[in-house]
Amino acid sequence: MPAANSEQRLRSLLETLEECRAILMDKASLEPARLLSLAILELRMELHKVTDSELKALCDLMVPEDEPPPLDRKEAGLRLPPYLKLIK
Repeated sequence: MPAANSEQRLRSLLETLEECRAILMDKASLEPARLLSLAILELRMELHKVTDSELKALCDLMVPEDEPPPLDRKEAGLRLPPYLKLIK
């Protein structure tokens, strides 16, 4: 399959996923919308040839050095979705 066709298919898929995410957000289905957001991120990274290490480096740059470490999630009362608990 030619690269241009592959890129076009990815862009079309992204558009569809973004529409689905918007519908889920409107219906207050936040967990499924978050899952779609992860899929959208992965496809965008593939489309733009961004590696996991490049994304991590960007995230590290966005956190100010003088910012205190985040509170323990349990102390802060934040509950992570099950799919994020697996990621370390």
